[in-house]
Amino acid sequence: MVKVDKAQKNLIIEGLIRAQEWDALVAVLKKMPVIEVVEIINNLEDNILIDVLKLFSLEEQGTIVSDFDRELQMRLFEIMDRKSFSKIFTNMASDIRADFYQELNREHQLQILPFLDKKTREDVTQLSSYDPETAGGIMSTDFATLLENMTVQQAIEKIRKDAPSKKMIYYLYVADEQMKLKGYTTLKDLIMADPKTPVSEVLHTDYAYAYVDEDRENVAKKIEKYDLVAIPVINRLNQLAGIVRHDEAIDVIRAEQTEDMEKFMGILHDTTIEEEISYIDTKPIKHFKKRVVWLASLSILGLLTGMVIHRFEAAIESLVILALYMPMVADTGGNTGSQAATVVIRAMALGQIKVKQWLKILFKEAKISVLLAGVIGLITFGKVLLLSTLWNIQLPGDLTLAFIGIGISIALSLQVISSTLIGASLPLLVRRLGGDPAVVASPAITTLVDVTGLLIYFSIATLLFF
Repeated sequence: MVKVDKAQKNLIIEGLIRAQEWDALVAVLKKMPVIEVVEIINNLEDNILIDVLKLFSLEEQGTIVSDFDRELQMRLFEIMDRKSFSKIFTNMASDIRADFYQELNREHQLQILPFLDKKTREDVTQLSSYDPETAGGIMSTDFATLLENMTVQQAIEKIRKDAPSKKMIYYLYVADEQMKLKGYTTLKDLIMADPKTPVSEVLHTDYAYAYVDEDRENVAKKIEKYDLVAIPVINRLNQLAGIVRHDEAIDVIRAEQTEDMEKFMGILHDTTIEEEISYIDTKPIKHFKKRVVWLASLSILGLLTGMVIHRFEAAIESLVILALYMPMVADTGGNTGSQAATVVIRAMALGQIKVKQWLKILFKEAKISVLLAGVIGLITFGKVLLLSTLWNIQLPGDLTLAFIGIGISIALSLQVISSTLIGASLPLLVRRLGGDPAVVASPAITTLVDVTGLLIYFSIATLLFF
C-alpha cells in the first residue's frame, strides 16, 4: 500500500474540488481527522458545502458541524431549510448545540423546535437554561450511565446498545433508580470482572464532582487538579445532570486567561464578543470600546504626574541633568511594578498563595526588590557617568558627576523597591476587598508608580543637591 503524505493529499483534494468530484472527495475526507475535514469544507462555497455535507451520514454531519466556528454554524442555519438543519442539529454535541440554541433569537428558536424529537428538545431547553458561566452552562449530556443493581454482563450490554449515541465512555457513571450518583466504573473494570458480578462491587465511590451552579472556572481547575478526562455534574439532590469534558475545561481556562490578560492590560472584557471570533474578524469599534475607558481614565490620572513635575520645576531648571533621567524613572517603575503584580496574580490564580499570607508575600518581594535595586543602582550609576560625560553636561556649583550619579542611583533603587511592593500589594488588596486581582491593570500600576517614582526621585534630588 502506497503511503500518501500530507502535501500529496492536499493536491488530491484540490484536484477533486476543481473537478467537482464530490463522492470521491468525501471518500478521502472520511479517512481524515474531523478538524482537518472542517478546515477543507470551511473553504467551500455555501451551496457546495451543503451538497458535500449531505454525502456524510447524519451522525458525521453533526460531528463536523459541531467543530464549525459559530459564524459558519449560523450561516448554515440561515441558508438551509429548518427541517434539514434540525437533523444535523440533533446529532451535534449536546453542549455545543445548547450554546448555539442560546444564541438564536426567540423567533429562530421557535422555528427549529417543532422539528426536534422530544428527547432532543428537552435536552436543548434544559441545557440552555443554565448560566453560561456555570458548570451547567458547559456540561454535556453525551455520557453513559449504569444502574447499581445491574450485573457486569447487563452493564456491558447496555453500553454496547448506548455507545453509538454516547461520545464519552471513558468513565461509566453509576446511579440508583432516582438517578442519584453513586460513583463510577470503567470499561477496564467491567471487562476484567466476572459477568455475574454486581456493578456495585466494581464501583469507585471516591470521586471528584461539580454542582450545576458551580463556577465554570472552578470546574476546570478540578479537572486539571485531578487530571480527569471528564467530571460528573450533579444537582443539589445529588442527581447526575451531565459531565464536563477535558476539552471544555481547556476552552474555559483559555477564555479565563484571555479575560485576565485583557483586564491586566487595561482592556475591558466584552462579553458580547464571541470567544471564537478572531482579532481580524472583530470590528475596530469593538476594540476601541474595550480599550478607551482605561486609557482615558489613566490619562486624567496622569495629571498627577504633571503636578509633581510642576512642583519641582525650580529644581529641574537649576539642574537640567535631572530631566534627562526622568524617563528612566518612569520605565523602571512601570516594569518592576508590572512584574511583581504579574507574579502575584498568577500565583493566586494557581492557588499557590492566599491573601492571608500577605505579610509573607510582601516580605519575600521586599527581599527580591532589594537585590533588583542593587543591580539597577549600579547600572544607573554607570549610565549617568557615561552618558553625561558624552553629552558634556555642565554642572552648577561644587556638584560632581559622581555625586549626582550616586543620588540618581539611590532614587532609582528606592523606586524599584517601592514599585515592587506596590505591584505586589495591589492585587492582594483587591482580592481582600472581594474583587478580581486582574483589574489592577498594568497601565494603572504604571501610572501609580510613575507618580510615586517622581516624588522619590525629586525628593532625593532636593535633599542631596540643593
